[in-house]
Amino acid sequence: MKGRRTKVILDRDEIDRAIKRIAFEILEKNKGPEGLVLVGIPTPGPFLAERIGEHIRNVENVGVPAGSLDITFYRDDINDRPSPMPKLNDIPVDISEKTVVLVDDVLYTGRTIRAALDALMDHGRPAKVQLAVLVDRGHRELPIRPDYVGRNIPTGKYDQVQVLLTELGEKRDEVVMGEGDIT
Repeated sequence: MKGRRTKVILDRDEIDRAIKRIAFEILEKNKGPEGLVLVGIPTPGPFLAERIGEHIRNVENVGVPAGSLDITFYRDDINDRPSPMPKLNDIPVDISEKTVVLVDDVLYTGRTIRAALDALMDHGRPAKVQLAVLVDRGHRELPIRPDYVGRNIPTGKYDQVQVLLTELGEKRDEVVMGEGDIT
């Protein structure tokens, strides 16, 4: 957020603790890793899904498939966006009859998750779909609630929350908040 006052709301250690807690909660709620698939919403959801999967692997000594889901053409604001650029879907297993954990960075209005649910159903019929988010900032416009939350952060309508990860070329892992556009 160049030229704007920003505040770090989660640093590297806090992000790591939140991801570990989410991983443990997923294991507890689902009674282990069997039948789980982690699916991140780009970007940076797939990187967060990988990190959650890594923690599950460290605890259970079992890998959990992790991938990404393109929601570009499922968004209800697609006509408001200049030249939408689709991303690749990378769901490494059949999701039918599996428990799919959608992973996103920031939950705000719920519209991204609605689009992700629509896109997911084009790939199979999961037994269950759960939602994990690093940050829940409130202001829902749809009746969507996460199952796993790294941190609840009260925000104003015009605040912006951005997740910076080293996997995205950032120098550090942080969640920052500022008012107005993020550039």
